[in-house]
Order: sequence, then structure tokens, then C-alpha cells
Amino acid sequence: MTRTVLTGGRVFDGTGSDPEHADIAIEDGRIVGLGTGLDGDIEVDVRDRTILPGLFDCHIHVCVSNVDLWGSVQQPFSRQFYEAAINLRKTLAIGITSARDAGGADLGIKEAVADGTIPGPRLQISISMLSQTGGHGDDWYPSGAEVPFMAPHPGRPSGIVDGVDEVRRKVRELHRDGADVIKVATSGGVLSARDDQRHAHFRPAELEALVEEATAAGMYVMAHAQGADGIKNAVRAGIRSIDHGIYLDDEGIELMLRRGTWFVPTLVAPQGVLEAVDAGVNLPPAIVDKARMVIDVHRAAFRRAVEAGVRIAMGTDSGVTPHGRNLRELQLMVDGGMAPAAVLEATTRSAAELLGVDDDLGTIAEGKLADLVVVARDPYDFTDLADRVEQVWQGGTRVVLSGPEPPS
Repeated sequence: MTRTVLTGGRVFDGTGSDPEHADIAIEDGRIVGLGTGLDGDIEVDVRDRTILPGLFDCHIHVCVSNVDLWGSVQQPFSRQFYEAAINLRKTLAIGITSARDAGGADLGIKEAVADGTIPGPRLQISISMLSQTGGHGDDWYPSGAEVPFMAPHPGRPSGIVDGVDEVRRKVRELHRDGADVIKVATSGGVLSARDDQRHAHFRPAELEALVEEATAAGMYVMAHAQGADGIKNAVRAGIRSIDHGIYLDDEGIELMLRRGTWFVPTLVAPQGVLEAVDAGVNLPPAIVDKARMVIDVHRAAFRRAVEAGVRIAMGTDSGVTPHGRNLRELQLMVDGGMAPAAVLEATTRSAAELLGVDDDLGTIAEGKLADLVVVARDPYDFTDLADRVEQVWQGGTRVVLSGPEPPS
């Protein structure tokens, strides 16, 4: 069995401690040694570099490449799967070796990554987001037309449900279709023109039934939750993570602390909507107005959550913003009051804990899978971190050689 050793570098182990000099020995896809003076059959010189655990993004949409709704409806249905392959490759190239797809990817995409058909991060998938009629996932427009970002297909059913019985049935259907996690919109959203992101969606009984069914199937639940009441309803129902959390208030923060609920802030997402508009994407005025409305509120809510000690895991909503630019989120987290080491911990160990994979991933320690990222210069400087990713290792295999794009 070949023993590979990364030598001469500094190691950020994912626990929040500052990097320290150490070698890392890898055999059969796992870390088998961590210390100084290690030897192996193959030595990889990483002097003047820092080794990070494989990074996580807990909220992406690999089947979506941008928010150009009118452009997307001009594309053939099958194009999304080829786009997904490109987006997964870009995501892996910047050191994200694990990700949670928050709607769009089906079991075929997940299995194609897992068996090596296409390169990409290890995936957990939600397939379709549950939405009430008139909610964030209802793509109805005043003309009577439905213009979906992600049209249903045999591996990705519609997520529109109303009432306890429909919720239970849909959770069971998604579990049958291969979902690892159930996603539900407990409020309106920015990118849906006919709802208000401040309004709570689904009643407590529906959310409680949803969590009960997911738990029975061994799945947890993530919530698209922007409005304060929708956030609190989700937390009270036992939902594991609040994603976005734009109007998170003090009562919601207290509830999250009491229940141990995770916060996946996606700070870059509203900014990305406005950047798309500036680049010429034609979105309904109601959506543009909502994006402008929420940026400052969102960042203030994040800062209060950080100060209170809410558990935070990194997520970006990439797809709303371009894939491969995910690490912009890290600087926004610093701007919101997190220390750089805490931001990296949120992107490694904490994210692995949220996804329930921390036995194997999230930290650099003996016995863990060898998902590693080698970066040049200061790992706490997030302004151009993606450009300084030099090597990415996934399960002990070097999958990216240099630069922000994987080799062709």
C-alpha cells in the first residue's frame, strides 16, 4: 500500500486553532499520521503552504448557473445536467470537497460524483424544496404561466404541498427518490416575485409532521427561512438548520441557542442578485426591490447571531451567485464579526457536524478521510483565497493540480 506524505507545511486542523507545522501521512484514502519528520513512499513538498481540511458549502444549487430566469427557459431541458457537471468541477477546484445541494440535484447527479463519473464535491441532496401554494417554490406568474427555475422530472418531483397529509406524502416520496435531507420554505423569498419574504409559510402542524416523517426516515430538515416568524416556526418544529435567516430577531436567536439550531447565512446571495442585474440580467422589479431591501438587514442579523454564539456553518446559495466564487462568503463572514479562524472552522468542522459527517470529515486528524486543501500565503486572508488554492485532495487522491480550475 502506497504511503504519501505532505511535508513541510503548516496545518490548520479545523478546530479553530491557528496553523502549526506538521506533516500529513496518507494511506488508503485516510490520514494515518500527523506530526513532524514523517516519511513515505511519495513525498509532496508543501513548504510555505498551509493545509486545510476539505472545505464545505452547506447551501448550493448545482443545476442552476445564474438567476437569468428568462434565459433559462430558452435552454433545452437536459442542458441543466451538463451545467451541473461544470458547476461541480468549479466547486471542487476551489477546495470545496463536500457540499449540500439545496434543490435541483437528483440521485443520478449524486451517484455520478460518488462513482467518479464526474468530478465534484461529496454531495448531500434535498432534490426539491417543499413550498406551500403561493410560496417561495411556487413559480406561478400573474399571466397564469408557470416559469420554473427547476422543472419537475422523474427524479425531481414538484415540491408544492398544502396540509399535513400532503407534506407527509412528499417527504416519503423524496426519501424514495434518494434525498439525504428535506428542504422546506418556511417563509417567502427574494427570488419569488409573488410572495413576501417576511411572511411565515406552512403552519406549525405541517412543519411538525414534516420533521416527524423526515426523522422516521433518518433524514434531517433544512429551512429556507428569511422572515422572523418563519424562522421561529422552523426552530420550534425541530428543523436542524436555518438557511438565509435575513430577518432573524432576538427571540429567534434565543430559540436557536436553546435548541442548538444551526445558521447557514448565505450572505453573498442577495448581493449576487444585484450583481446579476447590474450585468444585464432582466428580473422582475419586485425581485430586485426585495434584494435591495434585505442586504443590510441580513448582515445586521448575522452580526447579532455571531455575537450571541449561534452555531454557524458556511453556505453560499451558489447558483444564485456564480459557482467557483463560493469563497467570497468567507470575507463577508469576517466583515460580520467572525474571527478568520472561526470562519474557517465554520467552513470545515462545524459544517461537517451540521451535515452529520464529522466522524470522517471536517478536521485533519488520524483516521479521518484525507480531504485536504493546500493554499499559498495567509490562509486567513479571504480576499483572494480561491486564487491561492494550489492542491485539492479528496479521499487521498490529488484531484486538482493548480489554479482555480481543475485540469482538463
